[in-house]
Amino acid sequence: MSEQQGAPEQLAAGKSQGGAGATYKVVLYEFENFRGKKIELSAECKDVGEKNLEKVGSIVVESGPWVAFERQGFAGEQFVLEKGEYPRWSTWTNSQNSYSLLSLRPLRVDSAEHKLQLFENGGFAGRKMEIVDDDVPSLWAHGFQDRVASVKALNGTWVGYMYPGYRGRQYVFERGDYKHWNDWGATAPQVQSVRRVRDMQWHKRGWHQLKESGKPPSPPSISGTSKPWTLSEGH
Repeated sequence: MSEQQGAPEQLAAGKSQGGAGATYKVVLYEFENFRGKKIELSAECKDVGEKNLEKVGSIVVESGPWVAFERQGFAGEQFVLEKGEYPRWSTWTNSQNSYSLLSLRPLRVDSAEHKLQLFENGGFAGRKMEIVDDDVPSLWAHGFQDRVASVKALNGTWVGYMYPGYRGRQYVFERGDYKHWNDWGATAPQVQSVRRVRDMQWHKRGWHQLKESGKPPSPPSISGTSKPWTLSEGH
């Protein structure tokens, strides 16, 4: 751990990170705009207070991705952190439910491919929406209501949001089955937008910088298995 005043050093350019055997590095600052006491982490941290950092005001992710949490022990609201600079709280969340970040851990992405299945009801029942290698800013706008009660993350790592446009509380879906919304830390079955988490092995810049590029996404289609996503009725 080190204490230092001033802005962070420039990030190393062109260094490949991510995937199996990846190195992770994140720098947490006490105050906004990368000021005050700082700590550097390359592995999970269950309590930043144990590192003598009372609060987190800004963040630099040099290699990632990471997921941070509102409370100690990886509990509470979740915040996905991909490569980039986060000078203030509003740059890593817009839910405004809490201004606390007390634990974080690296996120592993198993492959460059991404495949996610969303289900209307618990236990993988009801209407199903399958998304392949695409980001969906509004499930409702493309024929799937906001109720998502179970999820199968078949490839890659995803983050879901309570509201359209990647707003509100965030929920991480690492590869695996989620039979009930409590399994991903939600208190209600509400997800209205989802996107892929960028791993540094395949996405060198990460989502935090990609989303500033201004390039519009390709519109999805609901017909045909070769399209980015498909919608089907439950049995």
